[in-house]
Amino acid sequence: METYTRPLLLMFFFSVLFYGADSSTTKGSRALYGCDQCHRIKEQDISTTRVRNYPDEKDIDIIATYSDATGHVRLARLKMRGLSDSWIWENPTHGNNEHQMSSQGLVESFHTDSRFEDNPKHSTDERYPEESRIRIPHSASMTPVKIKRRIMRQERRKARAAELIQQDKETDNHIVSAAIERSEGFDTTVKGKYSIWRREYKNPNSDSNLKLMRDQIVMAKAYTNIAKSKNKTVLYKALVKHSRESQQAIGASNSDAELHLGALDRAKAMGHVLSIAKDQLYDCLLVARKLRVMLQSTEDSVNLQKKRSAFLIQLAAKTVPRPLHCLPLQLAADYYLQGHHKKVNLDKEKIEDPSLYHYAIFSDNVLATSVVVNSTVHNAKEPEKHVFHIVTDKLNFAAMKMWFLINPPSKATIEVQNIDDFKWLNSSYCSVLRQLESARIKEYYFKANHPSSLSVGSDNLKYRNPKYLSMLNHLRFYLPEVYPKLNRILFLDDDIVVQKDLTPLWSIDLKGMVNGAVETCKESFHRFDKYLNFSNPLISNNFSPEACGWAFGMNIFDLKEWKKRNITGIYHRWQDMNEDRTLWKLGTLPPGLITFYNLTYPLDRGWHVLGLGYDPALNLTEIEKASVIHYNGNYKPWLNLAVSKYKTYWSRYVMLDNPYLQVCNLSE
Repeated sequence: METYTRPLLLMFFFSVLFYGADSSTTKGSRALYGCDQCHRIKEQDISTTRVRNYPDEKDIDIIATYSDATGHVRLARLKMRGLSDSWIWENPTHGNNEHQMSSQGLVESFHTDSRFEDNPKHSTDERYPEESRIRIPHSASMTPVKIKRRIMRQERRKARAAELIQQDKETDNHIVSAAIERSEGFDTTVKGKYSIWRREYKNPNSDSNLKLMRDQIVMAKAYTNIAKSKNKTVLYKALVKHSRESQQAIGASNSDAELHLGALDRAKAMGHVLSIAKDQLYDCLLVARKLRVMLQSTEDSVNLQKKRSAFLIQLAAKTVPRPLHCLPLQLAADYYLQGHHKKVNLDKEKIEDPSLYHYAIFSDNVLATSVVVNSTVHNAKEPEKHVFHIVTDKLNFAAMKMWFLINPPSKATIEVQNIDDFKWLNSSYCSVLRQLESARIKEYYFKANHPSSLSVGSDNLKYRNPKYLSMLNHLRFYLPEVYPKLNRILFLDDDIVVQKDLTPLWSIDLKGMVNGAVETCKESFHRFDKYLNFSNPLISNNFSPEACGWAFGMNIFDLKEWKKRNITGIYHRWQDMNEDRTLWKLGTLPPGLITFYNLTYPLDRGWHVLGLGYDPALNLTEIEKASVIHYNGNYKPWLNLAVSKYKTYWSRYVMLDNPYLQVCNLSE
């Protein structure tokens, strides 16, 4: 039985007895508290503590019946004058109907407080809403002032409630508007990005049948192996047959809507066969072992596909498309046919004038180099003061010369050089060329079928491209030797686009540093430990793993400080120590970080924005405000792999009306 810890009021009976001088009101009245079996409670005299608003009102005796904690019925006798204001009562002089209504109000008020004797002043107005209580006319004790105050309180509550509701509506409208605006900005065309607006996310259970059938095929393969090992030939053939049919029904489907019409029937048939297989072959340990074997096999297959995918992406990124192969051939043929190779048109004064703005571009890509030059000149305030020093290889030298002969940039000066003409750049002086002659490097790069070539470099395919041994890449470490009469030079990669005037870079105070570059580290990304092997003491004892990396692609170099600090000698020393490729993987950025360690001045990030060649989620506002944008990565703007929304920044500087581009079918 449940124990009641406080009295439960069962019911109340009120009897009103009037005492006074008028005998007609007391005639025939009986005392209701004359029961000998009832407990009497001594009447409390509170006449001295309570002052009524109506002195002529006659006192009233009230007898209340209730049950105590033990369940016994008790009677309580009270005086009308002893009641609190929370008791709703009517003037008894208003008649029988009003007297009855006041009694009901008193009963209701008594119900609101189960601790009647302990807390007689508990208000019913705070416990129950007004519409849930019996509506009782105002008692005689309610003065006009109290009534007015109550009305005003109710009006204030209504006004406040309306205000809060209005604020909630405004907040909801603002949230909805913001959500709509944000959804309109979603780019659902980005590969590999999750978007709730895609078709497959409209219904979270849209591919439940497809998932079921794929799971059935997995279990069927497990039971097939078990059935074969236990010579269950009939069951084995049934599992193979239904697995093949289910696979055909799935095909290339990615959701239930794309499934074959009879796919559900195939799933039911497969379920029936799996049920039979479970009854005959199920062994928990055996099935678990088979599933683990299948999981391992699947993981190996996925890893193999990842390697193949990485190789194909690198192959597509480094292979020269047919139009780009056509362009230099056409230009080189006309260069020699028209006799331009016999002409010498160089402005030696400008080329060696240190007061002008000099750029270094090392590239074998004619079209890409033309975009760098065109974009720089187009945004320059004084193009006649800009000098471009272009170095290319023997294969593309004639084409590069021919392009700028027939398409000279406005007022700017162009110098095109052949890297093979730098006789001082040989294996006795250059560490990279000396390493290229070693048998180990030749085996690693040029014997593709050799086991070491496949295994050692499989995890870093991008570093195994021979371009990282190209001297056009490493020529950036020999700038003072290439341009001995210059004091400052701005190095530009061929996969950048210039969007603003770059002349302020020559007036930046590098504070004694050699290299001015934009840092690439954000939080824990692109720090030295990403590029260098800190498990090797040569690295860990000389560099900090938390040191911030920076970008090659747009760098202002102080060639005077370069010579003073013997930067090329530092590069040679570290390049020789990394002949076995244990300090860093091949490339130019890791040796650059080492060579210019504590010698790099950080430029403002607005000068150089990177990532357009691999990150499709860059901030477009930052791209448009940047002085230079860099397509570093595999998705170069001249390839079909390019990110479409970034391609227009590059293609606007391509001379699409050029006859050579039209002959080679080069279009946007």
